[in-house]
Amino acid sequence: METILGTPSKTGSIYKVENGYLGLPSMNVPGVDAAIGDSLTHPNGSVMSSGFFELKASEPLIYTYECDEMKVVIKGEFILTDRVTGEVTHAKERDVLFFPKGSEITFETPDYGLGFFTAHGSMS
Repeated sequence: METILGTPSKTGSIYKVENGYLGLPSMNVPGVDAAIGDSLTHPNGSVMSSGFFELKASEPLIYTYECDEMKVVIKGEFILTDRVTGEVTHAKERDVLFFPKGSEITFETPDYGLGFFTAHGSMS
């Protein structure tokens, strides 16, 4: 088990990470206040990774997915635009999203958004 952010523990076959959303590293995109980081990567040899994505009101973030990913909005909301079709959706707390590999998405938020993601591979 590799933990990038947070405090890990293991009880039997159960892996747990506390505070994996704290101290997320910046995505370093000029004008965009966004951060992302893995909390748990490849537990027990798995190909799965998970972590948190945070966006504050700023310039839009344009992101291309390098692997299939699912995201749950934990706090706030995201405005998502599919850059290929131009279609827009609003995702609020507890909404579940799926982004296929290769998706080009514009992320915006009116104030703040925090999402938990799980992906087939590492996001770091």
